[in-house]
Amino acid sequence: MGDEIVVEGYVIPKDRLYTGNDEWVKIEGERARIGVTDYAQKQLKDVVGVELPETGRTVEKGEPIATIDSIKTAAEVYAPLSGQVLEVNEKLQESPELINTDPYGEGWIVVIKPSKLDDEKGSLLTPEKYAELVKKRE
Repeated sequence: MGDEIVVEGYVIPKDRLYTGNDEWVKIEGERARIGVTDYAQKQLKDVVGVELPETGRTVEKGEPIATIDSIKTAAEVYAPLSGQVLEVNEKLQESPELINTDPYGEGWIVVIKPSKLDDEKGSLLTPEKYAELVKKRE
C-alpha cells in the first residue's frame, strides 16, 4: 500500500488526508473515497453494523453521513468534504467487520463527488498531522 506512518500501533497511510474525527479521504480524480482510520476501528472494537447514506444525497462537510454500530457504541461518520454521494460500500451490509479487518481498503464507506474540494481540502490533516493527534491521545 506504499508508505505509512505507524503511531502507537496505529497505521496511517500517507496516500490520503484525515480529519480530527478519524475519517480518511483518498482523492481519486473527481472522486473522494471516505472511510474511518485504523485508530477509529480499534476504539470501536467489533463492528456489527453500518448505516449508509443514500446514493445521490448531497452532504455538507461536517455533517453525519453514516453510522457505525459496534459492540461498544454507535459512532457517527462525518463528511470530511461537501459533495454528492456517488457510491456506498454495499459489502458492509453483509460484512460490517471489514471496517475492522481492512479499514483503508475493503472497509471504505462512501465515495463522494466533492463540490468544494479546493476550498475544503486545506482543512484536512496531513498524515503527519493526524499522527501527531493520535500520539497526543495515547
